Amino acid sequence: MKRDDPSLTAVPGDAPPEPPRGFMARFRNYFLTGLIVAGPVAITLYLTWWFVTWVDNLVRPFVPVSYRPETYLPFVLPGSGLVVAVIALTLLGFLAHNLIGRTLVDLGEKLLGRMPIVRAIYRGLKQVFETLFSGSGSSFRKVGLVEFPSPGMWSLVLISQAPSVEIAANLPGQEEHISVFLPCAPNPTTGFFFYVPKSKIIEIDMSAEDAATLIMSAGVVQPGSDPQKKIAALAGMANAARAANDPTLAPTAARVD
Repeated sequence: MKRDDPSLTAVPGDAPPEPPRGFMARFRNYFLTGLIVAGPVAITLYLTWWFVTWVDNLVRPFVPVSYRPETYLPFVLPGSGLVVAVIALTLLGFLAHNLIGRTLVDLGEKLLGRMPIVRAIYRGLKQVFETLFSGSGSSFRKVGLVEFPSPGMWSLVLISQAPSVEIAANLPGQEEHISVFLPCAPNPTTGFFFYVPKSKIIEIDMSAEDAATLIMSAGVVQPGSDPQKKIAALAGMANAARAANDPTLAPTAARVD
């Protein structure tokens, strides 16, 4: 066996030749890696800033001018409205636990209960908030697997609560059912809601946050993996997409004479 060209000949034990890399190839590689690393951070900061600004604009009109930080500072202090909102909600919760506060809350609920359209909206929103923000609630705290959309294919679901008596009475069979939410990738805020027999759900030891991350990354970021490995996996996905779109970057086949 002889080598006509060391760059095109493969010999057992030799490392495979690396594909040629030009300046533009390296530039795109570094750019995509930097975008993957900085993108989530930038979006998180932007959403946080948007939420703080939204709360500030919502609360500021209710704060007297003499109590606003910008009255004494040459600039607007971001987050001051959020602090006021947190303190106000905490005081409201404290008062609601007292006898006078509970009495006022009951009077307000009775008043809203007499309004035909407002009554349905208020009761529905109250049940949602009590379920989501209750410390003892169990909705969406467990993750499971359901055989969907066809046999042999399994999807992640967030386990909610058992159906009401009216719905359970109309479900077929005698087996106990439970409501689940199946998030869609890569946007977990949309998905499917359905009732499934409890025996058809396989509960797994995974938090709802890890499940959301797994769905948003389309399986690239696995729960429990090292952060550096997560970045490397995302970078590898970007490199694979780049190589698929640019045939000149694909490895050349080795030739042996």
